[in-house]
Amino acid sequence: MPTRELTTEIVYAAILGMEVQKEKLDAKIAELRSLLTGGPAVTAATPEPPKRKRRKMSVAGRKAIAEAQRKRWAASRKAPEPSAPKGAPKPKRKLSAAGRRAISAATKKRWEAVRAAKAQQEKAAAKKPAKKAAAKKAAVKKSAAKKTASVVAQAGTETGGQ
Repeated sequence: MPTRELTTEIVYAAILGMEVQKEKLDAKIAELRSLLTGGPAVTAATPEPPKRKRRKMSVAGRKAIAEAQRKRWAASRKAPEPSAPKGAPKPKRKLSAAGRRAISAATKKRWEAVRAAKAQQEKAAAKKPAKKAAAKKAAVKKSAAKKTASVVAQAGTETGGQ
């Protein structure tokens, strides 16, 4: 892992962060001291962090930077030249007639299988309710026959078994 070079901004940020931590620690120490003596907490006076002085750049330095920037812009605006000469473009690939027929046949075969499976499912779905309906009809006929038999039996006992 490459090590990063410490810039002045990073160093200043580190200093500021540590000063803030120092202030917090001083405040906690003052609280603890006040608990020992029982008196009010006296906080240590914290000096303001030193303001960063702005560095002045010479006129010659500004001119050098401006010239370098103009150079970079000129290079970026310049039309990029092709790195290798362009030859004839690659011809488009074409599908042969035999290949096209093979693809068509395979597609037709797949669709035929899909349709057959769908028809088989519909056929199976149609058979199931038919069996249920037939079973219901048979159950209704049996219960009707039992009712009729019980009605006939009751009628026979009422008339005295004639």
